[in-house]
Amino acid sequence: MDRFGMPANSPGTEQGAYIADLWKWSWVAALITGVIVWGLIFWAAARYRRRSDDEIPVQTRYNLPLEILYTIAPVFMVVVFFYWTVTTQDKVLEETDNPDVMVEVVAQQWSWTFNHSVGDAEAGGPVVYEAGTASDIPNLVLPVGKTIEFKLSSPDVIHSFWIPGFLMKMDVIPGQEGEERNSFQVTTTKEGVFAGKCAELCGTYHSRMLFNVEVVSDADYQAYLAKREEQGYSADEPLLGGSYAVTQAGLTDDNNDSHGGEE
Repeated sequence: MDRFGMPANSPGTEQGAYIADLWKWSWVAALITGVIVWGLIFWAAARYRRRSDDEIPVQTRYNLPLEILYTIAPVFMVVVFFYWTVTTQDKVLEETDNPDVMVEVVAQQWSWTFNHSVGDAEAGGPVVYEAGTASDIPNLVLPVGKTIEFKLSSPDVIHSFWIPGFLMKMDVIPGQEGEERNSFQVTTTKEGVFAGKCAELCGTYHSRMLFNVEVVSDADYQAYLAKREEQGYSADEPLLGGSYAVTQAGLTDDNNDSHGGEE
């Protein structure tokens, strides 16, 4: 009940805490409104009930004060909700110029590729990557207590990058390049494992677009990058799609040929 239906491990980021507060207090406001409405319904039913078979309750055609109340009150409520929604949105989408980590995310039919920038957190440079397939769910490893920027790319159709435990998702739109891509930042607050998925119906195997998020210590994150690089999962620039829409890193040449792709 403390989370009002939110995921058990949420919020996992500083930005997610703002969303959780908006959700919680929206529920509180809705419950207060509901109690008032239910109370008025039962009070009116009891107070103005018919007391005998011959009695006809007083018929009131117009009640100007009441009509003003139920016109002004909802407008006032909408204005308040709108204000807090915009305020929360601004906080969630606020970005710093120098994030600690840059991850260029590729959503493709039907899996994910995560490009971790090496060195400075800048887009387009050398990366260590992890790519999944429809049968091999990739891991997105992130350091705790760091500001991470996600830049989102798609080589095919619209996807949606969603980590429920972070209480945040954003569309991944094909055709966007460079700084024009959708992006957002999070600052992780606790270690743990979170589920990730695509939240946009993107084709036949949409349900297989899953990934795991592991938030670890900075030392473990650096060890993860070093291990991936040692295993050969590094590139001079991010893998952002192209032939990877049908030939995903990690598949054998035979499997790639069976999908009609080229290396």
